[in-house]
Amino acid sequence: MKSSVVEKAVRDFLQSLRQRNASVHTIKAYRGDLEEFAAYARSRGWKQIDHVTVRGFLSHLYEKGLGKTSVARALAAVRSLYRWLAQEGVVEHNPAALVSTPKLPRKLPRVPTIEEMNGVLDGKMPEVAAFPERDRMMFELLYGCGIRNSELVGINVEDIRLSNEAILIRGKGKKERYVPFGDTVKAALAAYLPARQHVLAEQKKHSSALLVNWRGGRLTTRSVGRIIKKVAVAKGLSPDVHPHTLRHAFGTHLLEEGADLRAIQEMLGHERLATTQRYTQLSIKHVLQVYDQTHPRAK
Repeated sequence: MKSSVVEKAVRDFLQSLRQRNASVHTIKAYRGDLEEFAAYARSRGWKQIDHVTVRGFLSHLYEKGLGKTSVARALAAVRSLYRWLAQEGVVEHNPAALVSTPKLPRKLPRVPTIEEMNGVLDGKMPEVAAFPERDRMMFELLYGCGIRNSELVGINVEDIRLSNEAILIRGKGKKERYVPFGDTVKAALAAYLPARQHVLAEQKKHSSALLVNWRGGRLTTRSVGRIIKKVAVAKGLSPDVHPHTLRHAFGTHLLEEGADLRAIQEMLGHERLATTQRYTQLSIKHVLQVYDQTHPRAK
């Protein structure tokens, strides 16, 4: 039986992914979704497939009982196919780009409890920590100051104002803010700075970066993510922990302990209060508990 235009294109596209060394899982996911699309398109040519056809394909998937996540993935696969077809000069327009992605339910990140965070930071760093003083410093800054991974690696030694107990942070859009820090950050700094100087002296390097690797270079966001995950898992936290989890924990725990939302907004460097208000969703259980215990009409 003769292959349809779409079926042939799908085969060629998958072959191009293999040549670009795409992962086996990616290719498998694309194959399933695009074979389904080819079967739906049947003998239609590219000029006969428009955004209405693509919408019809999504409706067909819903009718089969697929959830929003699966349908969104299928739409992404069709868009990728069309992008490749455009590069190959087969089509001029991408009708899938005109179809909006199904709205997925926003999953709030699971935030470690205050007790869990104390468990990570109290006591020694685990054996997996290659540079214990630096790795503790990273945890203390991410959780103690609520900064982003990109902001963490951008800190220079001269940005630390020890006398004021604050750090100059360069945030999104080159916006600068001062973030306060407490005694545990101060103690971590006192332990790390001499170790950092020793590494730089051994490597015969000079660096303005606060966080350095063993070669004396500035630590990257990717390295930070890898180190945080490794240490967190060794200390008993969930494997899905990443630097941003600690930022969420910072905001959530401040709110739970009664901090003002606008003060948290300032410390996190959020432009809009609405972004900070996401933490109220994370803490709703705590808020309800406080209400039940304290409001005179709740009893």
